[in-house]
Amino acid sequence: MSIDYPAIEATRERIRAQHLREHRPPSSARGLHHFALISSDVEATIAFYQDLLEFPLTEIFENRDYRGSNHFFFDIGNGNLLAFFDFPGLDLGPYKEILGGLHHVAISVDPSTWERLRGKLEAAGVPHQVESGASIYFADPDGARLELLADPLGEMYGSHVI
Repeated sequence: MSIDYPAIEATRERIRAQHLREHRPPSSARGLHHFALISSDVEATIAFYQDLLEFPLTEIFENRDYRGSNHFFFDIGNGNLLAFFDFPGLDLGPYKEILGGLHHVAISVDPSTWERLRGKLEAAGVPHQVESGASIYFADPDGARLELLADPLGEMYGSHVI
């Protein structure tokens, strides 16, 4: 399959010119309350996110929409939470990146934490890929793709995105 990169770039520039506003109005949102993923094993998920990645577990209770299912939360800083559900009895199959699905969750950490967590991932034998010296891509125990990003919040590749 041949990809027409000049056409893609032209479309990107047209979208930028049409939709990016010089004086952007404030958002109607207050922030990200939580981002929810699915867990096949609550304890393995807690071990990965709390023990390996150092995101403290903040709460666990029954999911109001599915009896017997846990809804649990990890603090990812700045008042943001990463949440999980398990769904006992449902055969959800393995994680897949599909159109309309999750590509990855990028979480900002300071550079010294980035280095420490990279070392912990290596010591734990978690396969990962380092890009541009500021991003580490890897998968959680259920295959959800994560990125630890050493860029400050609101910045990407040296550009302000907020």
